[in-house]
Amino acid sequence: MATRPLGAQISAMLADRGVDVIFGIPGVHNIELYRGLEDSGLQHVLARHEQGAGFMADGYARATGRPGVAYVITGPGLTNIMTPMGQAYSDSVPLLVLSSCLNRADLGIGRGRLHEMKDQELAGATVCDWSKTAMDAGSAYGLIDRALREFETQRPRSKHIQIPIEVLEKQAEPAPVGASVVTPDMISIEAALWPILQAKRPLFVFGGGARFAAEAAREVVEKLGAATFTTYAGRGVIAPDYPLSFGSYLARPDSADVIASADLVVAVGTELSETDLWRDDLGQSGQLIRVDIDPAEMSDPGAMNILCDAGVFLRKLAEISLHHQHDTDWSVAEVAAARWRWRAATDAERPGIVPVAEALRKALPDDTVIFSDMTQFAYVAKEVWDMDAPGLWHHPCGFGTLGYALPAAIGGKVGMGDRPVVAIAGDYGFQYTIQELGTASELGLSLPILLWDNEMLKEIEASMAGSQIAPVAVKAFNPDFEKLAAAYGIAYAKPDGPEGFEAAIRAALAAQGPTIVHMTPAMLG
Repeated sequence: MATRPLGAQISAMLADRGVDVIFGIPGVHNIELYRGLEDSGLQHVLARHEQGAGFMADGYARATGRPGVAYVITGPGLTNIMTPMGQAYSDSVPLLVLSSCLNRADLGIGRGRLHEMKDQELAGATVCDWSKTAMDAGSAYGLIDRALREFETQRPRSKHIQIPIEVLEKQAEPAPVGASVVTPDMISIEAALWPILQAKRPLFVFGGGARFAAEAAREVVEKLGAATFTTYAGRGVIAPDYPLSFGSYLARPDSADVIASADLVVAVGTELSETDLWRDDLGQSGQLIRVDIDPAEMSDPGAMNILCDAGVFLRKLAEISLHHQHDTDWSVAEVAAARWRWRAATDAERPGIVPVAEALRKALPDDTVIFSDMTQFAYVAKEVWDMDAPGLWHHPCGFGTLGYALPAAIGGKVGMGDRPVVAIAGDYGFQYTIQELGTASELGLSLPILLWDNEMLKEIEASMAGSQIAPVAVKAFNPDFEKLAAAYGIAYAKPDGPEGFEAAIRAALAAQGPTIVHMTPAMLG
């Protein structure tokens, strides 16, 4: 094949490796990445801001399980996308950001160049797994293959590759044929099987790392008679009708008492972070077994640590447990009582949201993919709303970024095609990325955007009051959302009751473009 500028070869390489969509914004410094984009067959989604592009790529990756890729320019392009990079890093999302950078002679010199940064590579490294500079075509190809390979074989986290403008412009041979991904060797799990099979009150905690092993996870817990919790990211790994499921109430303070009553806890595919627990530790008193693909999670000196992919571990355990039917000390009654207590506590803490969440659940098809923002509606729903399958609800858990839902849902809808996708945002956080309504409208996406409008930063007001701080700066002027929708050429609905709400959701799902469904705390009153 003939040589072409490296920027064009990179698009062809990504297409050859299975990438089908690029999210981004062209600029004077990265236009070489766009030279061969159409010839490669890649779809390009034009965001209105690089933060939106990053969240779109994140949403695409979460929805499809494939890497999300974004193209951005030098300097502000990278700094604008660093928030999504940080979110993808904390939530284990395979996001690859490709940016330009200044020419080699200008890196770190301080010549006052356009888009100049003191150290762009280092800046990127503060929010992602690694940030590297490719000084030639071979290095660029090698780094791209390294990123894609690590997405498959390690804990998937955001990566950044930057390439000098002059290198992108230079003629280059095509990328070599991609090497097949090799599954990493896993240590033996035999030592963990015996204590699991012997436990009288075994308890499993499933995180997002177990998402692609739900079938084996369900088989294991049913055979062992084990009780279960899931993190928010792990919802749907266990079927909602499993009678010994404590659901996603892991962050309830007294869940620690339940966990302490187990004689064995097996945590699979979860780092048990602050945003999983909202306390300092899990609370177990019996033996703890941790199964994770990330070596950094193997540092608990009191645990049996197994460096292993969740699917490999669970399928092996399912194979062994086929021959062991257990009667454990867990009872359906104690699980049901705990869930009822926690549900009531959730409703009491943020009144009025549970009925709206229930109405929404009734209106949505079972396979709907949901993207939520940092908003009280999502905080409640993540606890009380069981998912039928994993990968149906995506939330910016670790980094906790406002403005996530709308662009992430756009990326998710691009990846899911005809499958229903919904965004849920609060009235304040929605305005962080409100400009991405232009992208949703431009693409003609059938996308309900559920706007939870309590006319303030309600969660912050409650936190201030709880800390004996007079609430300040928690109420902001909102636009007329109906006129905003009209300005972007999209539909708008503001239902005034349960029947109208369900009808509005169904109409939005059937629409040929986006719809803002304006929800208020009083709508079901």
